[in-house]
Amino acid sequence: MNKRMKIALVSGMSLGVICIVGAFVRSGFEASVNDLFSLWYNRVIIGLVIGAPWQKRKLPVVLLRGGLLGLMVSLAFYSTTGFSDTISFLAGMIYGVIIEIILFKKS
Repeated sequence: MNKRMKIALVSGMSLGVICIVGAFVRSGFEASVNDLFSLWYNRVIIGLVIGAPWQKRKLPVVLLRGGLLGLMVSLAFYSTTGFSDTISFLAGMIYGVIIEIILFKKS
């Protein structure tokens, strides 16, 4: 596993923890463990997809790629909520951008 993939996966895992804390609070502390795990795992998958060996690009292109990949991966979780958890869906875009920024700075 290369450095880029490791950084992306750790970033996805870390952002996933932040995400599930937020989701747990938003649910009134009633979200199921299965839902929280699914949301965390979705963020790990965002890290996996973004960590792929993409070509080096300029920052604006990288940010767009991160946002689009974050949205595309988050669509899977969003659809399982009956398209009701819009905040988590949009957070996937933000997390994709954050992961790309981290990778841009570390590479």
